Parts: sequence; C-alpha cells; structure tokens
Amino acid sequence: MLLSLAQWLQANFPDLGFLRVFSYITFRAVMAALTALLIGLAFGPWVIRRLTEMKIGQPIREYGVQQHLSKSGTPTMGGVLILIAIGVSTLLWFDWANRFVWVVMLVTMGFGAIGWVDDYRKVVNKDPEGMRSREKFFWQSLIGLIAALYLAFSVSETSFFGVVQLFFRWVSSGFSTELPPRADLLLPFFKAVSYPLGVFGFIGLSYLVIVGTSNAVNFTDGLDGLAIMPVVMVGSALGVFAYLTGSSVFSRYLLLPYIPGAGELLIFCAALAGAGLAFLWFNTHPAQVFMGDVGALALGGGLGTLAVITRQEIVLGIMGGVFVAEVLSVMLQVSWFKYTKKKYGEGRRIFKMAPLHHHFEKSGWKETQVVVRFWIITMLLCLVGLASLKLR
Repeated sequence: MLLSLAQWLQANFPDLGFLRVFSYITFRAVMAALTALLIGLAFGPWVIRRLTEMKIGQPIREYGVQQHLSKSGTPTMGGVLILIAIGVSTLLWFDWANRFVWVVMLVTMGFGAIGWVDDYRKVVNKDPEGMRSREKFFWQSLIGLIAALYLAFSVSETSFFGVVQLFFRWVSSGFSTELPPRADLLLPFFKAVSYPLGVFGFIGLSYLVIVGTSNAVNFTDGLDGLAIMPVVMVGSALGVFAYLTGSSVFSRYLLLPYIPGAGELLIFCAALAGAGLAFLWFNTHPAQVFMGDVGALALGGGLGTLAVITRQEIVLGIMGGVFVAEVLSVMLQVSWFKYTKKKYGEGRRIFKMAPLHHHFEKSGWKETQVVVRFWIITMLLCLVGLASLKLR
C-alpha cells in the first residue's frame, strides 16, 4: 500500500524524489520487520490482558509432563497477535500486485483460522483435544491442495487470469501440460541436478510440504519459546532464498531458478521475523502467553508455502530439522506402540514421551535447556541450508 502511495506522490510531485527508496525491496523489508516488531510489542500486553479476562487459558493434559501442570490457565491463542502483526505489516509494505505474497498470506491466515477453531474448542468447550484430527486434516488438505494447484501454474504465468487459463488448458489437453524447468525439484549442494515433477508431482509435493510443515511446527510448539524462534530463523533464511530467486542477476550467478516476483516474499519473511521476535518477548520462559494452534498451524503453513515458491523444499527440511525430528518422533512412537500392542499384546515405546522435546524433559533436561539447545541446532541447520547457495 505504501509503495503505491509513494509511486503516486513521485508521479505528481517530482520534488519528492527521496520516495524512490520505497522501490527497494530491502528497505521495505527492514521497515516491515520493524513495523511488525513494534505492533507486537505495543499490543502484546493488551492481547494478553484480554485473553486473561476472557479466561482463554491453556488446558494441560494430566498424562503429560508433570512440571507443566503449573502452566494450566496461561493465556493461549496468542498466535492471533503474531498474525495481526504479520498481516498489517505485510499489507503496508509489500507490492499489492504481487501474486506470491497473496498466496502465502491466504495460506497463513487460512491455517490460522483452522487453529483458531481448534483452540476455541479447547478453551471454551473445555475439550483438551480440540478439533478432531480428521476434521482438522480435511480443512488443512483443502487449503493445501488449492494453494498447490495455483502455484503449479503460477510458475508459468504472472497474472491470475493467466493461471486460470493455463489450468483450463491443462484440463482440456488431457492433463498433459508440462511445467517449465524452474518448477523441478532441486537437490541442494549439486550444481545442476533437478528432477522434473510434472503437474501432479508438483501438486503432490507442494501439498505434503505445506500441510506437513504446518503440523510439524504445531508438534514443536510444546515448550516456552521452543517453536517461535526456529520459525523466525527458518523464515528469515527462506527470505534470503526468496530475494535471490526473484533476482535475475543473483539467481543466474548462484544457479537458482529465476522466479519473477518471488523477491517480494522477503517483505512477508521480514514481517514474520519481527512479529515472531515480539511474541518471543512474552513467550519466553516463564511464558505469559502461548501461541496455540492458531499461531503454530499458520506459521508452519506459511513456511511450507514459502519453500514451495522458492523451490527449496529439501532445504526447508534441512533448516527445519527440529520440526522434522519432532513430527517423526510422534509418527515413530505411535506406529511402534500400535505394532507392539498388536504383536505382543502390550504397547511399547521408543521415546519416554513424544514429541521429542518431552523425551528430553523426561530424561532430566530442564525446559530452558531443551529450548535453547533446539535453537542452537536450528541456527546451525539454517547455516547449512544457506551454505547450499555456494556449495554446489
């Protein structure tokens, strides 16, 4: 919005040449991060106070870690603060004509709506399980598939109507339309290795990345500050990839696919970082507020969509290794328990408790030790992901 205003003022008032600074993505990214940070810090106390007055407290499962029982009643649904800060800041500073930012915003807010319903049922209906898994998965899948379908054709077309026309052309051709090379699956650390996915492959992979990342971040959100800082680090790193991918010069030099318009995603990533750091101010141990599913599902869906657009799905798996480990620990624990119960009549466990962060708590680590160590691991993994830009 501010970009359009600055361009209009420049066109009508030539003396305001200093407004050209608004045309630089890097300037607007810095301002987006600062705006989101200030919004989060300014409105955080009010949001926490309102959640407390509405008695929107986090229910704690009795079969969980006993030390967490003292957190019962801590305001949850604080992810609303993150989404407001991201939404307002991004709308202020990005180019409204950019299709990719709108897609990421819609996915993020859509998954946030799913999380809001889930949290609402937990705190209002006093149901610790919230939205049932099947219902939640249905809505996640619907949003994920729509986004994946749109992105499959947006790599070839820059306008919404062009995407729609290409979709109908694909249907009328008997689903035989090929995607350009920039839609291939890239292997990091290799100079020129990529695999053509085709439309169905692209949609399937994009769906898995978006929905999978959303749930992975949700599983990670179990300790004070554990999820938000890795989200900030991974989101910031994806912002670097977005900026380079959207530049014809840098993408050619670094052997990345050139995706026109992807650079504008840096604005969203910067807003995410600012909003995340503001939320961490209130979410650090001992937390004054939890983000809840409204924040975790939304942020995970946003990260997954960013990775799909920038064609860095595998790099996301590297940088988000903590998220991957958390969701894998749950999958292994549940699968092994069911298998052993069927074979031996008694369920057995691989971990003391899943997700993985609870296993380390049960092993004697303090909550702050788990959180900070997972942060350090994420920082190292992000550096490895960024190193893939040159190590090819």
